[in-house]
Amino acid sequence: MVPTLDRTILESAGQHPVNWRGRSGRYYALEALRLDAFSFSGDELYLIALGNHVLWAGGSADLIEDAVSRARFRLAMDCADRVFRVEASPDAIERLTVLWDLEGAEPVLGLNAA
Repeated sequence: MVPTLDRTILESAGQHPVNWRGRSGRYYALEALRLDAFSFSGDELYLIALGNHVLWAGGSADLIEDAVSRARFRLAMDCADRVFRVEASPDAIERLTVLWDLEGAEPVLGLNAA
């Protein structure tokens, strides 16, 4: 028996939050997005990953203001298999703290954010 790709899984991306734990131990309920339809929206924060490994975390302002972040983003988009939207406050300090925390994040298996 040959396994096949279940397209309903791909179509349901974005319906249920996925829990990731930051390096600080804080839990984040991330909204899964379709990688093939990914685009930036305002000042939103995003996490781009390959499996369980965070490749890039940031927002559109990071791409504009930081050449290193821009280079990491390009590499992440070439390698990634998933992207998530991150809820964050508009406060600049909290935003930077969340990004730092997510750089070392990992998915939490067996825990659903419903």
